[in-house]
Amino acid sequence: MALQCGIVGLPNVGKSTLFNCLSNAKAQSANFPFCTIEPNVGVITVPDERLNKLAELVNPQKIVPTTVEIVDIAGLVKGASKGEGLGNKFLANIRETDAIIHVLRCFDDDNITHVDGSVDPVRDKEIIDYELQLKDLETVESRIAKVQKQAQTGGDKNAKLAYGVLSRVKEALDQGKSARTVEFESKDEQKCFRELFLLTAKPVLYVCNVDENSAVSGNKYVEQVKEAVKEEGAEILILAAKTESEIAEFDSYEERQMFLDEMGLEESGVNRLIRAAYKLLDLETFLTAGPQEVRAWTYRKGSKAPQCAGVIHTDFEKGFIRAEVIKYEDYVALGSESAVKEAGKMSVEGKEYVVQDGDIMHFRFNV
Repeated sequence: MALQCGIVGLPNVGKSTLFNCLSNAKAQSANFPFCTIEPNVGVITVPDERLNKLAELVNPQKIVPTTVEIVDIAGLVKGASKGEGLGNKFLANIRETDAIIHVLRCFDDDNITHVDGSVDPVRDKEIIDYELQLKDLETVESRIAKVQKQAQTGGDKNAKLAYGVLSRVKEALDQGKSARTVEFESKDEQKCFRELFLLTAKPVLYVCNVDENSAVSGNKYVEQVKEAVKEEGAEILILAAKTESEIAEFDSYEERQMFLDEMGLEESGVNRLIRAAYKLLDLETFLTAGPQEVRAWTYRKGSKAPQCAGVIHTDFEKGFIRAEVIKYEDYVALGSESAVKEAGKMSVEGKEYVVQDGDIMHFRFNV
């Protein structure tokens, strides 16, 4: 399952610069609103050193990392939910993404105009939140109009369930709160809520785009953002997009690492962003290793062996018999699958086994 994230933000906050750092696609980056006219979709390879280490031992024909899709849209402005700027068209482009990367301008630069005249990331955040909430309110009110009569006069259980969920979400949106602040206890309610695909129901990663000197420790703007979102349970990442674009220009790993070391950073912001997105969505990675390929697979944390088998192919889940599991550390320490088996370190697991991050899996199935 490829993780898909949508990038939102006001014009000129560094969205397209960040997008260019994240993918091989090159969105036009210019000092004026709406320079990204068509949605840009970039595919990022998820960094995982475990793949390289396994490949050294297995010597496969190919290495296949897992990927993240990034959808970059035009900068939103006030009134986007009502079609101002290019709002409506682009809001639709992120409706089915898994998470939202909300880029906030946290740097001063007289050469880059701010659409609202001054740098204030908290105000910018509230503008975007308001527009997304208005768009969700429009969606919710439209759905309520369709199910209300059935829910109140008929015996349609599904209509009653939907009406109850929609009413609670509408109440939150009317109060200026995002849909993700509403909690539902029953699985049926949670399923109904998810199927609404609301923009403000998505988990958010706030990216504070700072100047180079603030890339390590942040600045006053970052502190303002932290205070503003502390109740949201959202992830915050400090990143200097302009600097990241310079790092991306280096051809070799050694050159990039030297640049990072000079700045006092352990790894690039791109890597940190992907890790933060995985954490936000409770995602982990299991591995498969053989002579044909060494490969990473993404799954939701807490998944059991049959569900992870289904990530590879639906037939694997349908006909699941058992999973042969090797811990990554054991594989690396002993050097091969046969050595792991001889040492009695390979376990055979059934349908109730909860897969762990880094597990090397081999599934037995019969369809």
